[in-house]
Amino acid sequence: MGALRFLLIVFAVWLGCGPAMAERRVALVIGNSAYKSVARLTNPANDATLVGGMFKKAGFDAVDIKLDLNVADMRRALRDFGDKTRDADVAVIYYAGHGIELDGTNYLIPTDATLERDSDVLDETIALDRALFAVEPAKQLRLVILDACRDNPFAKTMKRTIAARAIGRGLAKIEPTSPNTMIAFAAKAGSTASDGDSKNSPFAAALVERLPTPGLDLGKAFRFVRDDVLKTTGNKQEPYVYGSLGGDDVPLVAAKPVATGPQANPQDGIRRDYELALQAGNRDAWEAFLQAYPDGFYAGLARAQLKNVAAEEARASAAEKARQAEEAKARLASERATKAEQDKAAAVAKAAEDARLAAEKAKQVEEAKALAAEQRRKDVEAAVAKAQADKQAAEKALADKIANDKAASELAAKQATEKAQRDGEQKVAAVAPTQSSPSLSPQETAKLVQSELRRVGCLTGAADGDWNAAAQRSLTLFNKHAGMKLDTKLASFDALDAIKSKQGRVCPLVCDRGSRADGDTCVKIACRAGYRVNDDNECEKVQDKKPVATRDDAKPRDDQRKKVEATPSKPQATGQLICNSAGCRPVKPGCRVVPYQQFKHGSVSSGQPQEECN
Repeated sequence: MGALRFLLIVFAVWLGCGPAMAERRVALVIGNSAYKSVARLTNPANDATLVGGMFKKAGFDAVDIKLDLNVADMRRALRDFGDKTRDADVAVIYYAGHGIELDGTNYLIPTDATLERDSDVLDETIALDRALFAVEPAKQLRLVILDACRDNPFAKTMKRTIAARAIGRGLAKIEPTSPNTMIAFAAKAGSTASDGDSKNSPFAAALVERLPTPGLDLGKAFRFVRDDVLKTTGNKQEPYVYGSLGGDDVPLVAAKPVATGPQANPQDGIRRDYELALQAGNRDAWEAFLQAYPDGFYAGLARAQLKNVAAEEARASAAEKARQAEEAKARLASERATKAEQDKAAAVAKAAEDARLAAEKAKQVEEAKALAAEQRRKDVEAAVAKAQADKQAAEKALADKIANDKAASELAAKQATEKAQRDGEQKVAAVAPTQSSPSLSPQETAKLVQSELRRVGCLTGAADGDWNAAAQRSLTLFNKHAGMKLDTKLASFDALDAIKSKQGRVCPLVCDRGSRADGDTCVKIACRAGYRVNDDNECEKVQDKKPVATRDDAKPRDDQRKKVEATPSKPQATGQLICNSAGCRPVKPGCRVVPYQQFKHGSVSSGQPQEECN
């Protein structure tokens, strides 16, 4: 009877649960530490092992942990993982190692990359889009987690084939196009992440702490991760999530089912059969129960009841024999039987009465035992019922607490969103000009536009509010690189909104000769001994030049001639000659020869010496 009921229950459960299939979850975990061309990273391999173990404990159907992959192995791992995601509901990729951003596109760096030139990025790395392509077939959730925002040594040594090519610090912002897709960065776009001082990075430690929480929505889990990392790093590193999910909660680990009513006890069927046998109260009922349930708590109770039934049967049999003996004794007495026959009948009657009394006493003992067993059963069942009720009450309280916490968090998020919207509206109202009463002067507006131009790398001067020619050239440069046609003659709010819409650098960084671009700053080019910076801004070897012989005696002779000509001549002695274009003649007595520069009378256009007399 019990075995048949058990089979019927199993069959009913199988029919009821058959259509509900559990979701399939798969994960690929990659940790690159042993780089060949740059210094080894300590944490990525440890982080990948830790996060992979978290996915396994969370009950993922397949978790592939790959360490120190070269470019060929990374491509193969992503290709194989893409095959697994075709029949998966949830697909997750975690990557720890170096990454790089080139012209706004993010790339994951294998361990064998050298990246001597910027063009090598296209050949030696794996684009982030390839990882997104691998998780795309998943039906419910596509998640990519990147712990790849570390300070990148490749960018510092890489040669640029185009001077204006942008190589960012950290990774670039990305907006996934597929629905139900999230991309989590260890650090906000344009910033770098810390490895920390422990075995694992702050980001990985926060992930394994928050993501496996049963029933916790991923969006809220990553907000907890952000808070943990900010606290650990002293607000120096802020994780960021790009993409979004739908309105329903999407936990990485499903919440445990909470009982909403009385739960079926496996002992209930046995208890009902025991009560039926107790109502029957005969040997056949108890023997049938013991045949169906030979072991367990209720089997012991049934054996006590069976002994009670046997004692009752023995008592009834003894009582019947005593009655028959008394009747035989009375009959012999009435028939005036011999004294010997009457004595014999009296002895049989006495023995029968003694047996009846013994059976009655035995029956009382067994009945007491059966009553005690029955009371023990009731006590146990009451204790089990109380424990079950307490468990249900605790589970209901937990469910109510989770529901209340969720409602409170949703209300807080809604209030925060409404407050942010109100603050944004107030800020816009404070900044936006109106036709009737503008709130900012032209100089203040110009200063705001100059500040934004400086942020996007188009203004090198000070943001002083003077909309001069330099500021107009900066806005012209912004138009050129942003593909816009803003009026450069004045600083307008349209220009301010257009520049604010750009998240990162727009104008390329231009450095003076002798300097080169390093991220958003110019650093001086240092050449080793015997080398100098040439016109191409590269170090070249200094060529030794032989001295060229020059005649430097002409200048002293000219100076000497001028000195002589500037010195007044003393009067010439008699008989001395003076020569000019007309010829030579003796100098007159009392006269002297002077150069033409000092001659006081007449023209000096001839340039001939003249005679001056007192």
